[in-house]
Amino acid sequence: MRFLFALFLSVFYFLHPISEEKPVFLLQQMQDSIKKVRTLKMKISALERVEKSFVSARSEIKLQTNPHRLYFVNKEKKLEILFDATVDKEKALVKPHVFPYVSMWLDPRGPLMRKNQHYTINELGFNFIGNAILLTLRKDPEGIKNFKYHGKVAKNGVSCYLLEYENKEYGYTDYIVGAHETATTIAYKLIVNDYLLRYRNNLLNEFGFIKKGTVLKVPTLYCKKAVIWLEEKRMLPISISLYDDAGFFESYEFSDIQVNPLLTDLDFSKKNPDYNF
Repeated sequence: MRFLFALFLSVFYFLHPISEEKPVFLLQQMQDSIKKVRTLKMKISALERVEKSFVSARSEIKLQTNPHRLYFVNKEKKLEILFDATVDKEKALVKPHVFPYVSMWLDPRGPLMRKNQHYTINELGFNFIGNAILLTLRKDPEGIKNFKYHGKVAKNGVSCYLLEYENKEYGYTDYIVGAHETATTIAYKLIVNDYLLRYRNNLLNEFGFIKKGTVLKVPTLYCKKAVIWLEEKRMLPISISLYDDAGFFESYEFSDIQVNPLLTDLDFSKKNPDYNF
């Protein structure tokens, strides 16, 4: 998928002068930087609309892209998650902050880990942002023309390129559910936002198969508007905000970013003395 994105941007860039299509150049540079990330440490501040209110969270992650390994901690909620594809490709070890307060193995895509969450732990890191932009370009026939470059700005004390995507034709259309489909498989097939599809159809915490023949209202695009702050020095996104027809619905800010730090097996082990599994 990342290769196709790079190819698309390269072809578009070749056919259009950079002075006219600066967003193409910046997105290409961002994609190149994301591809170079092998390991990652950073803090994440998230603000997500859940139903009609907003939920904030602050977390820290250690990430290895291949094989996929992740340590996640939300110190305020005393929640820790450990995922190691070399140990179990389907489940993560979770130490919850609620009763019974014991570690358990859970499916990251299952209802317990996805309840009131926009995304799964599989989407943590920069790869998902790059892929989400690719999905937007594939779904939107106007593609790159709906991206605008607003110059350099300061974001949290860091010099950034400010990019904005908006498609005013964003809306909803009917979709008839087929056999053995879930909200997630439908969202993936139609290249739309999983959470927004669930929210519109009162399926926020429904993760199983939907009855065949059910008519859903599905977004026509991944989002209506996206604002991206791209760090000038490393060409990585340090903040992203998304909007739907109702307005702002999620934002993520990344800080204390360490690209390709040395991470060992102990960083992804429950035996780490700094962890509480």
